[in-house]
Amino acid sequence: MYFTIRLLLDSVTGMKFWERRRWGMTSLELGYCMLISYLFVGVFSRLFRWFDERWPADFSYRRVARELLYVFLANLVFQNLFLTTFVALTDDGLQWYDLADVNMIPLLYVLIYYGIVRSSTFLKAYIAGKILLEKITNDKLQTELKFLKAQYHPHFLFNALNTIYFQMDENVGDAKKSVEKFSELLRYQLYDQQQTVPISQEIHYLQNFIQLQEVRSSERLQLTVHFDGNLNGQQVYPLLLLPLVENAFKYVGGDYWIRIEAQMEGEGFRFSVRNAIPVGIPVEIPAAKAGGIGLENLQRRLQLLYPDRHVFRVEKKEGLFVAELLLTFRN
Repeated sequence: MYFTIRLLLDSVTGMKFWERRRWGMTSLELGYCMLISYLFVGVFSRLFRWFDERWPADFSYRRVARELLYVFLANLVFQNLFLTTFVALTDDGLQWYDLADVNMIPLLYVLIYYGIVRSSTFLKAYIAGKILLEKITNDKLQTELKFLKAQYHPHFLFNALNTIYFQMDENVGDAKKSVEKFSELLRYQLYDQQQTVPISQEIHYLQNFIQLQEVRSSERLQLTVHFDGNLNGQQVYPLLLLPLVENAFKYVGGDYWIRIEAQMEGEGFRFSVRNAIPVGIPVEIPAAKAGGIGLENLQRRLQLLYPDRHVFRVEKKEGLFVAELLLTFRN
């Protein structure tokens, strides 16, 4: 600010301050300006802290405008209190152009200083806000996932207990074995709470569930199950495949057959369940987006856990219902 003011003044008056004989005056001016600079930084740093305390969570254009107004007023008072007074006591006294330079030139530097200092503050606040927003969003998704899982458990419990209930009327010994199988299924749900599991564990869980359902099913059920041997240690989220299998056992009819297949495909795998349904008799099988806790729940979990990394399709034909899920393994 000092050299800018001196050069502008000398351009108007024709004086060259570096050729002045009174070097003591030049040294005094430089020393005074350095002292005022430290005072300036301290005053404005305190002013910026006051801004942050007064408007801690507001980073709008309105706040910036208010800050600039305060900065302008503070600079006006500061420069006239210290620099104008000093200029009036040096050289030929205070002229109109001195007053203009003392107020305009420091203001330009103050605005540059404000932009540098506050842009760093606003950037940090923006990043912190984005991180907080992502954390809130992630917490919300985790809460929703927990709710969906809690919603699904009663659905599974109702169907499994219903199976055991009917079995106890026929053979108590077989019912006990079913209870053991059922407890193993619950153990997987209740105690295996890691975020992802090897797909082999998910397949083993499905096999236990299928065996439990076979007990309840008619002897004329034609069940075909095939799981690709290459599906072993790949990581997947648990309890995504069961709703499709459960849905097939619930609505099977007509020719009374079910085919369950899991096959490696590219960087993921394809899981398909086909089952016969009665021909000519309306069967209201829930679609993927409406009706039925199982498939509706599954659709929402897939959206949360595998966004843009899954294809879920259900199709109802004459005497046939197809549910197919294509998942890309998470890295």
